[in-house]
Amino acid sequence: MINIAFGCITAFLITFLAIPSIIKVAIIKNLIDEPGERKSHKSSIPTLGGLAIFAGVVFSFTFWSAGFDNLMTQYIIAAIIVLFFVGIKDDIVELTARKKFAGQLISAIIIVLFANIRLTSMYGIFGVYEVPYWFSILFSIFTILVIINSYNLIDGIDGLAGGIGTIAAFTFGLWFYNYNEITLCILAFTLFASLLAFLVYNFSPATIFMGDTGSLIVGLILAALTVSFIELSFSSPPYAFPFRSSPAMAVAILIIPLVDTFRVFVVRLLNGKSPFKADRNHLHHQLLDLGMSHRLACVILFGINLFFIFIALVLRDISSLTLLMILVIMAIALSISPFLIRFVIPKSKTYNIKT
Repeated sequence: MINIAFGCITAFLITFLAIPSIIKVAIIKNLIDEPGERKSHKSSIPTLGGLAIFAGVVFSFTFWSAGFDNLMTQYIIAAIIVLFFVGIKDDIVELTARKKFAGQLISAIIIVLFANIRLTSMYGIFGVYEVPYWFSILFSIFTILVIINSYNLIDGIDGLAGGIGTIAAFTFGLWFYNYNEITLCILAFTLFASLLAFLVYNFSPATIFMGDTGSLIVGLILAALTVSFIELSFSSPPYAFPFRSSPAMAVAILIIPLVDTFRVFVVRLLNGKSPFKADRNHLHHQLLDLGMSHRLACVILFGINLFFIFIALVLRDISSLTLLMILVIMAIALSISPFLIRFVIPKSKTYNIKT
């Protein structure tokens, strides 16, 4: 418990104290994100916040997890470092999508093959349990890549990615504490504390963005925590708080990035566009177009995220497939809600809900 507490304090202080210097250097070196047609901000904002998140998490996790599971720790850190360099280069000179994907793939392979954080079963979904080793490897890598890119795509308005990451990391941290998985618990809570410190500067009006450096690193850590959470929930012996619907619960925890990514891909395909072509069809963009401020849009999406977690928690004793179907139906309603609001409320009335 002491390691967890000091890990949080260390991560928070490192991130909080590092950001002012990073902002100063970014402005001097012109490492800023300029306003644009697809951008939601109106002024130039430094984009290297991920550097502070990286420093806070990596130092605190490495220092305070010493003696628990050194093998897992070293491979997780190695995977994070790979994406750190991918992200920092992309924030400075902009990488091609192919090179970014290559970095993500290398990190996912390190997590799955070396740290051995992988999904070993389908956990009864569609009646399937055991899967071949090769399928376990490929499915785990695919899952990690989906989560990394989903999280990366929601980093579109002040405070959203940081807030969603904070909620997810804190939730996972509580479960790993219950499972007595101290290494993963420290990782989750150091990420939580670092993102909390980052939000002090990033919540609207933001003075710094996390950039790809931050979103890729946070996405990778959340992916590793997600896979570990699902796998541990089915391990033996059972824990004091077993969770047999953990796949569905994992979806609930990451519902905003997963639903938003699926939604924008479908909308782009229906419009005859490439699913990878950037636009303003994300949920947070839709809320802004309804006249909401960054703060209000974030609070609404945070509330929706917490609501999904609450529903999954209440219904945790039903089958994972049933719970997944319930979450999918709710997610569909979430996806189409902006269109319904715009249809029901005249356009002239949707631009008066600033906070």
